[in-house]
Amino acid sequence: MAGAAVRPPLAVTMGEPAGIGGEIVLKAWAARDAADGQGDVPPFVLLDDPDRLTRLAARIGLDVPVRAVSSAAEAGGVFAHALPVLPQALAAPVEPGRPDPANGAAVIASIDRAVALVRSGEAAAVVTNPIQKSALYAAGFRHPGHTEYLAHLAGMTDEPVMMLAARDLRVVPVTIHVSLRDAVNQLTTAAILHAGRVTAAGLARDFGIERPRLAVAALNPHAGEDGSMGREEIEIIAPAVAALRAEGIDAIGPRPSDTLFHAAARGGFDAALCMYHDQALIPLKTIDFDTGVNITLGLPFVRTSPDHGTALDIAGTGKAGASSLIAAMQTADRMARTRAGG
Repeated sequence: MAGAAVRPPLAVTMGEPAGIGGEIVLKAWAARDAADGQGDVPPFVLLDDPDRLTRLAARIGLDVPVRAVSSAAEAGGVFAHALPVLPQALAAPVEPGRPDPANGAAVIASIDRAVALVRSGEAAAVVTNPIQKSALYAAGFRHPGHTEYLAHLAGMTDEPVMMLAARDLRVVPVTIHVSLRDAVNQLTTAAILHAGRVTAAGLARDFGIERPRLAVAALNPHAGEDGSMGREEIEIIAPAVAALRAEGIDAIGPRPSDTLFHAAARGGFDAALCMYHDQALIPLKTIDFDTGVNITLGLPFVRTSPDHGTALDIAGTGKAGASSLIAAMQTADRMARTRAGG
């Protein structure tokens, strides 16, 4: 009888080398059988500089053997005994907490290679470590961030959608990294519709939810109180909900956000569409600060990331926790399995 097919590993990117990315990957590998109570860590291959990682492990007192591999396929046989790394050379020495734009090309190349591995079938999904945008901009990077660059690599014309997931809550901010004033000005029926369509499709394809239920948050207190506290619910949000329902998507709203996220309410939907960044992120991080995961919906491949930044202030100290990265790896593995039909 033929043996079971071996699934390809996850492809994990370098991220900002002066940040905590290398440290949390080392810790994730070290916790591969226990994962701090979160369950097993799926096999992965890291695109990074092996010598840098060996020095970093010694610096923070981790007994993690690092082994350079020549292909993602080779990582499967290595993972149980050593951290498999596809070498990505750095142009300048790394000093924790001090990003060097000279290494920007290597950071970008790590992302490029991870995406190429997934698109060729050599890796199951992309898990990205946090990048330091200012260092990449100084190196000539011309994209607002990871999500937009991944869409560019995928040749997409429609914008992907950012979803944040925790243990029992998924949220999608319709407007993201803009001021609150600009978020209100940028909120449109079309933007809510796009987020709802991509979210519903992603929940079905990547999470196996046959009929996803979406809750759409209001913008104003008390959902605008019939227009007395703002007309965005009447003129922008309610028409989007009606259009989603007309397309067969199970959407409800606009719902007042002060009653949308308590435990009983969360049981009534699979994801909440939120009108601005903090409306989505405050409840998620309050419920589960340590293991939130950033997921990009709408890409032709699976991509997740830990829900935190580069943490330059603690880089190289050994203080960074790997819980969010481990959760991102586990989520990516589940999504890739679901997308592949098992």
